[in-house]
Amino acid sequence: MKTVIMAGGKGSRIAEMAPGLPKPMIPIQGKPILEWQIEVLHRYGLRDIIITIGHLGHVIKEHFAGQDITWFEETEPLGSGGALFQLLDQGLLSEDFLLVNGDLIFDMDLDLFYDAYKKSGAWALLASHPNSHPYDSALLVSDAPHPGAETSGSARPISQWLHKEDERLWYKNQVNAGVHLLSVELLRAAAPQLGLSTPPSRSDHPQVYKKVDLDREILKPLIPSGKLYAYPTPEYIKDAGTPERFAQVSQDLASGLVSGRNLKNKQKAVFIDRDGTINTDCGFVTRLEDFELIEGAASAIGAINRSGYLAIVITNQPVIARGECSLEELEEIHNKMETLLGQEGAFIDGLYFCPHHPDRGFPGERPEYKIDCLCRKPKPGMLLDAAAAFNIDLGASFMIGDHPRDAQAGLAAGVKPILVGGDSTEGSHGDRASQAEMQGVPVYGSLLEAVRAIL
Repeated sequence: MKTVIMAGGKGSRIAEMAPGLPKPMIPIQGKPILEWQIEVLHRYGLRDIIITIGHLGHVIKEHFAGQDITWFEETEPLGSGGALFQLLDQGLLSEDFLLVNGDLIFDMDLDLFYDAYKKSGAWALLASHPNSHPYDSALLVSDAPHPGAETSGSARPISQWLHKEDERLWYKNQVNAGVHLLSVELLRAAAPQLGLSTPPSRSDHPQVYKKVDLDREILKPLIPSGKLYAYPTPEYIKDAGTPERFAQVSQDLASGLVSGRNLKNKQKAVFIDRDGTINTDCGFVTRLEDFELIEGAASAIGAINRSGYLAIVITNQPVIARGECSLEELEEIHNKMETLLGQEGAFIDGLYFCPHHPDRGFPGERPEYKIDCLCRKPKPGMLLDAAAAFNIDLGASFMIGDHPRDAQAGLAAGVKPILVGGDSTEGSHGDRASQAEMQGVPVYGSLLEAVRAIL
């Protein structure tokens, strides 16, 4: 399979750090960004590489002289997608290909990514992930594969694409990461819509190329066809396009975080209960306006994000079975949580909720959810599902919650339990905390204190 790396951008936001160098050639930890990318590609046997160049492209060609790379030089700017049609017209693209933005440091399991692409039947599969600045990023909206598992590892159709300027209030932190698997059928179908002839062009009617925006003019219009999919992943994909992000990427490479997040490697996680741990405990949260973050919760989750741990929410939500809240309303509450966290530079890597409740007799209850399930805490089902999806080493992970059932679920799954204190409608946390301490479960005053103890 071919890989196309788009390395023609000027990188105006970071140009002052390395005058005279194109953005993909700026060295991080002693190697240009492009070298880091090519190393990952070679590890997966991807050696048929096309690099599109433009601004200061000769610097890139000179650095990689002698390597087996196909070069495509833009004589005039073609945007983020225009060069693809010229590559198609020249016969350089004839099958599915991987497309990577040239300013990314990434390390992901490309075998899993490709498997998800083939199973989906998509024309375009976009790696997506949460990041620390969703408010200024393009967001992809897609549905979880089934209620209760908003997590990674499977392709899901995209229903909406929100650009930075689009109106948004509460949203899931799912950002287009800049790594794509694309079908040439997508380009062939898009060409006429963009006023381009379907390749190959005839010599007596030469192709006229123009600047094309990949996201807005090729990918987003694919949504109604059902052939545009997202691939949520917690793996490391970050652009180094600003001085601040450059510094973070450099630190993450040095610490081993970049390679460590590849899902081929065992992960470690901090599993976090929701009510009373992340948000204030006001009984069952059934209304959007009742959801408020506990002070310090975003700081705690941000610290997890910067560590080697995944942050995964594990929460019982019997309000679904009891008929007190719909799945759509619960999704909006969770979107509010992710938005509030994102405003403070924090994010969660996954979210699992149990919609079940075994007891009957509630007005408006939903019989299909009134079951004795394997996921409702204190049972460990949600933790075990997350461990399978994220390749988590449970023995190296933690479960933080505000109720003994959280600790019991953690113990049943083989993770280290921690309790946090506070008031609750279900009784005194102080009393429960004392009982937990007697059983050897550590107790802290808040999520932030617990995370500081872990890290």
